[in-house]
Amino acid sequence: MNIHYKTGLIPATAEIIEVYNSSGLNRPTTDPRRIAGMYANSNLVVTAWDGDLLVGVSRSLTDFHYCCYLSDLAIRKEYQKQGIGQELVRLTKEAIGPSSMLLLLAAPSAMEYYPKIGMDKLDNAFMIKRER
Repeated sequence: MNIHYKTGLIPATAEIIEVYNSSGLNRPTTDPRRIAGMYANSNLVVTAWDGDLLVGVSRSLTDFHYCCYLSDLAIRKEYQKQGIGQELVRLTKEAIGPSSMLLLLAAPSAMEYYPKIGMDKLDNAFMIKRER
């Protein structure tokens, strides 16, 4: 396996949906238009590829100077636990630079993962849930 990474490339919506469905990340994959809009309005996308196969995505919103919200990190099930997610996070952090913090909301099933890759757990976040 020879994984290579790309920054700034938005994969085809169908490829993204395949990764989400395989990874177990809960996203609106039955609504391709919504998935396409999520990526069209994100300004930092890092992807992982095994040849021509999309195996992982990191999708963020950032100002590149102060903060970055890493909204999606998904790896195909059969590629998990191989360091791909950690590398996508590292490349995201590299792209935003040392002056910007990286923030994400973890899926309940991933709460144990993020501290293992050096992220601090926070207790001071608030949200208004989406309506649909």
